[in-house]
Amino acid sequence: MNHPKIVQNIADFLSKIERKNNTIVFTNGCFDLLHEGHLHLLKEAKKLGTILLVAVNEDASVQRLKGNTRPIESLEIRMQKLAEISEVDYIISFSEDTPFLLIKTIQPNILVKGGDYKMKEVVGREFVQQVVLIPLLAGYSTTKLIERKHNL
Repeated sequence: MNHPKIVQNIADFLSKIERKNNTIVFTNGCFDLLHEGHLHLLKEAKKLGTILLVAVNEDASVQRLKGNTRPIESLEIRMQKLAEISEVDYIISFSEDTPFLLIKTIQPNILVKGGDYKMKEVVGREFVQQVVLIPLLAGYSTTKLIERKHNL
């Protein structure tokens, strides 16, 4: 995966980011079958800062979280799609079930999650200045899209 937005090494990312004059916004997810709900979250997240870093679950992590039939699209495809979204500045993958270690290492200014989370459920909240929960767009989720397709 060779795209300028895709971070291969966390140390490289941290060394090239000017922290003093930027607000780093971090969000994460599987982003399997990118849909309008994802786009809404990413656009709203970008409004909160100058740099939007999106962390993406690697394939094995998605499978553990969502089941054996997932992900629908490979990590490479999911990251390439995210790289095409203008609001997304950087993308990094992680193999764990949560991005706790990434958040602890990066210590972004703002952590963004979807409105289906409760504040106390947000992993890594102790390492950021602010947590923002973005209301979900009704009717959009990868699981619902898959269910709808199977019911046609």
